[in-house]
Amino acid sequence: MTTEILRYSAFTHDPAGGNPAGVVLDASGLDDPEMLAIAAEVGYSETAFVTGGDAERRRFRVRYFSPLAEVAFCGHATVALAVALAERLGPGEIVLDTPAGEIPVSTAVDGTGAVRATLTSVPTRSRPALPAERDAALAALGWTAADLDPDLPAHVAFGGNDHLVLAAASRARLADLDYDFDALAEVMRRHGWTTVDLVWRESAERYHARNPFPVGGVVEDPATGAAAAAFGGYLRELGLVTGPAAIAVRQGEDMGRTSELLIEVGPHDPRTRVTGQAVPVFGAPV
Repeated sequence: MTTEILRYSAFTHDPAGGNPAGVVLDASGLDDPEMLAIAAEVGYSETAFVTGGDAERRRFRVRYFSPLAEVAFCGHATVALAVALAERLGPGEIVLDTPAGEIPVSTAVDGTGAVRATLTSVPTRSRPALPAERDAALAALGWTAADLDPDLPAHVAFGGNDHLVLAAASRARLADLDYDFDALAEVMRRHGWTTVDLVWRESAERYHARNPFPVGGVVEDPATGAAAAAFGGYLRELGLVTGPAAIAVRQGEDMGRTSELLIEVGPHDPRTRVTGQAVPVFGAPV
C-alpha cells in the first residue's frame, strides 16, 4: 500500500519559511510502528495522521508523531492539517480529537486567497519551575540565571504538552543558542517537557521565541503552536493579560525560517487561540 504524504509549512505564507509538517489524511490502515517510520522518513519535527473520522460532520481523529516518538499534541501540524482539510472540504469549522483532547479549529480564506486556521487549545495551566528544574535546563543550554528576565520567571506551562518557559533578558541572548543536545534531552525526558520555550519580550503585544526540541530528535522548531498555546496560559497566570489580548509571537528568525504566530488570550478563559496559515511545500519528496 502506498501512503500519500502531504507536506505543508505552517505559520508562514512562504514555503521556505515557517515549520514544515507532514500530513497523512488517511492513516486508518497504519499501525503505530508504521506511523513512526513514516514520521522518521519525512524527517520533519512532526507529522499528523488522520486515523479516522467523519468528513460530513468535519470531525477527525488525529495522532502526531515526531521522528522519535508520538506526541500528544502539535500546533503547527494541526494548522497544516486544518489547511489541507479546508482546501479539500471547503473552509469552516473542524473538530480534531487528539490524544490531548478535543481541538476545535476554524478555517477561513483571507483577502489574499490563503487559508488561515485558528485552533483553540485545551485548557492551559502554568506553575513556577522548581529551582532544580530551571538550573538543570540552564546548565544544558549554557545559560546562567543572569541571562534571564527577572520580570518573567521560569515556569512549566501546559497547552496540550508541558513546556519549560525561560525568558531571556536580551534579544542577543536569545539569538546566541548553542546548547548541549544530549544533556538538554535528558533533562526534558526526566521532567516530561516537550520543548523548552525560550522567549524575549519586545513589547506587551510582541514576543520572540525559540524552541529546542531534542526529545523529538530536532535541534530547534521554527514554529511551535503548542508552546505558543502554553505561553498564553503562562501570560495569564502571571497576570499580564487583564483583558482580551492578541499577542504576536515571532519564531524561526534565527534559523532562517521566519514564522508568525498570533495568540489570543483572555483573563477568564483558560484556553488559548492560536492562528496561522500554511502553504504546501511543492517539490518535496513523496
